[in-house]
Amino acid sequence: MVKQPSLDAAFQALADPTRRSLVEQLSRGPASVSELAGPLPISLPAVMQHLAVLEASGLVVSEKRGRVRTCRLESGGLSQVERWITDRRIQTEHRLDRLGDWLADHPEPIERNEQS
Repeated sequence: MVKQPSLDAAFQALADPTRRSLVEQLSRGPASVSELAGPLPISLPAVMQHLAVLEASGLVVSEKRGRVRTCRLESGGLSQVERWITDRRIQTEHRLDRLGDWLADHPEPIERNEQS
């Protein structure tokens, strides 16, 4: 069953550089836990713990076939995070546009109270 990530859980999962590295590796396609652990300077059990956090957040799903556990990014798992960031970016751009409009309408210099 695919779990829809909460924004808090997704950000918490992505707060760790090792987990971000795992997400980056998985962005290139599914991989086994052993393949994911290869380039990391941590133990296989530590990698599995990081993957468990990513899976609990709904960003990663895994399946076991025989003795191999394969992980992949959950399609749309990062969408909620992306939407939140995009909304903040759009709000900031609108505020900057309004500031630019106001400055264009008020070209007089702003007086500074300089103290020596």
